[in-house]
Amino acid sequence: MAAPVATSQASMAPTKQKWYLGGIASACAAICTHPLDTLKVHLQTQQQVKHGFVSMAKQIVRVHGALALYNGLSASLLRQITYSTARFGVYDALSDHLTEKRAGDPLPFYQKLLVGVAGGAVGGVVGSPADLVNVRMQADIRVPLEQRRNYKHALDGVWKVGRNEGILSLWNGGEMVLIRAILMTTCQVSVYYQVKQGLLQTGFFRDTVSTHFLSSFISSFVATALTQPVDVLKTRLMNANPGEFKTFLHCIYYTAKVGPGAFFKGFTPAFIRLGPHTILTFIFLEQFRKFFH
Repeated sequence: MAAPVATSQASMAPTKQKWYLGGIASACAAICTHPLDTLKVHLQTQQQVKHGFVSMAKQIVRVHGALALYNGLSASLLRQITYSTARFGVYDALSDHLTEKRAGDPLPFYQKLLVGVAGGAVGGVVGSPADLVNVRMQADIRVPLEQRRNYKHALDGVWKVGRNEGILSLWNGGEMVLIRAILMTTCQVSVYYQVKQGLLQTGFFRDTVSTHFLSSFISSFVATALTQPVDVLKTRLMNANPGEFKTFLHCIYYTAKVGPGAFFKGFTPAFIRLGPHTILTFIFLEQFRKFFH
């Protein structure tokens, strides 16, 4: 029985991969899950809870039409192409380097976490402008017509923010983006590979789609639970008008006035969105890796 386990460990260990596949896989997943992301943003930007997941979806479709659920899709794709390409690219590059030093043995979990921190930090910085525009485009239909930003597409949004508010405004809420990106990558990517490694080492699982599904489902739940408070604050900071929040601590205080539950607004749609997105991302990624291997 020892030989099959060794084979599974070897098949699970990271090998040199094309650095851009993570971004492509994430973009493919985003196309499928974007309406859920839109609902999450609308729920998180409520100061008083007026709508739940289903009622918010009905409200958007009734007032603005079904296509409104895809508001900000171009920004979402730009975000995945920047943020996810960077975090997966850094994660894979560092994993390859460390794995070579270990003569091909899988990395211990603490090293996966450290690699995830590095990948998440780079992804957070690179992806913040697209993330900001994504949040604003999704939330635009919630404000009166005269107050809407009316970005035509993601690049138009990046241009207008930089021109009208200053280049550094593209990183509004950057602290929360960075923290969330680090938490997301360590919880989502590092946990995925650790769970997958553990499943393969049992000898009952093989490197198949069903194993990828189970591993990504577990990692998505962990990621949602740990990143939700940060995600709520990030969404509010990015959607805020200039001067609305003096610092991110001001945003924390404002949100906390409603009660601790305010930090977990939109948890259900966040998991409903992040679960399928994580599952689809890793299934796409694993298939792309096999195809381009």
